[in-house]
Amino acid sequence: MALNRRQFLKTSALSAAATCVSGFASPYVARANNASSKLNIAVIGIGGRGAGNINELPHDLVNIAALCDVDEKTLESQGAKYKDAKRFYDYRTMFDEMKDLDCVLVSGPDHTHAVQSLAAMKRGIPCFCEKPLAHDVAEIRAMQKVAKEKNLATQMGTVIHATENYRRVVELVQAGAIGETQEVHVWCGKGWGGYPEPSKEKFEVPKHFHWDEWLGPAQWIDYNPCYVPARWRGYWPFGTGTFGDMACHLMDLPFWALDLQYPKTIEATCDTEISPMCCPLDVECRYEFDWNGKTLPLTWYDGKRRPKVIAEKNLANLGMGVIFVGDEGILEADYGTIRLYPTDKYEKYERPAKSIPSSAGHHREWINSIIDGGKSTPLCNFEYAGRLSEAVQLGAVSLRAGKVKLEWDAKAMKVVNNADANKFLQTEYREGWEV
Repeated sequence: MALNRRQFLKTSALSAAATCVSGFASPYVARANNASSKLNIAVIGIGGRGAGNINELPHDLVNIAALCDVDEKTLESQGAKYKDAKRFYDYRTMFDEMKDLDCVLVSGPDHTHAVQSLAAMKRGIPCFCEKPLAHDVAEIRAMQKVAKEKNLATQMGTVIHATENYRRVVELVQAGAIGETQEVHVWCGKGWGGYPEPSKEKFEVPKHFHWDEWLGPAQWIDYNPCYVPARWRGYWPFGTGTFGDMACHLMDLPFWALDLQYPKTIEATCDTEISPMCCPLDVECRYEFDWNGKTLPLTWYDGKRRPKVIAEKNLANLGMGVIFVGDEGILEADYGTIRLYPTDKYEKYERPAKSIPSSAGHHREWINSIIDGGKSTPLCNFEYAGRLSEAVQLGAVSLRAGKVKLEWDAKAMKVVNNADANKFLQTEYREGWEV
């Protein structure tokens, strides 16, 4: 029986282990020069962050077999770098035509993440998907379900998770450096949102841009240059403001360090009325988690809002970061720094030994898991990333429901104290774009 490419690479990985034990060189080195033995990957959404994802892939292990983007100019520029890759502007056509794909990387706007990822996973294709994984809670649950049923290697694109600094923070918190955590504060100074309502002016769709395919599952809205290429994040049909852009990166740290599950309450607020179209600026959202036998509050702030504890305890006023307030001290961190307070108390503090191994690379973790048949597990797999993303999207639900406090039944996937809020848990797709 002929082996498919994934089976071949898995067999090669086992052979590599055997030859390494007996002192021979790993066949990975030889395979890197044999394009036919690499994993065939398709990338959907190849501008902006998508281009970054392509660059960060382990090209010694993958072959860029297909590129998909609604912008023909982007397709042309990226296609010039990967001349053997087939080009598509509709991911549905790509999946119909490409029968030899081994994995898919999804990097388009948030509202397209789920339909594209599920199209891959339902075909048994492992998936890497950018944060915040999906645009609503029902999509997240569907992605988790299919990934589990198909036993697929998955990874959400929270690349900061792979950094050394995050690992050291997790070790400190779990080693009890600040005692038992009492509360967590997470903030980001970005401000995706607060945009004016889109004008009613009729705009002509650029000839190189496929607007229908860009909208994908979203209900029809006429083309408007205010949405693309990036400001879609500030409009509810496509994004969830700064929440959707940054919360998965920063809330990832307490979710990892404290092994948080699902919030029991969510209450988001801002200083403006909630528009049915435009995401607000300067959002604050308080979550409550059942943790360690007590209620643990975690609060998100974006735009101009900041945790009061920064001024109260004279902490560093970073542009973004995470603060763990413990009963014996405070830990403040961002992507690259760690600060322990009071500073005099921790001046001679001996940090715990490194216990979390260095990452092979966020993208390589995922590819390695495909190759080794799941013997290794990407740390931001959809099971873990789904819980994190669900909390983020529930913050958006609280806002859209009128800045109300939600009581969340995670098992039933239901807001139990506000029936109207449940309509924001699931998107109604356009005909022809259903999952």
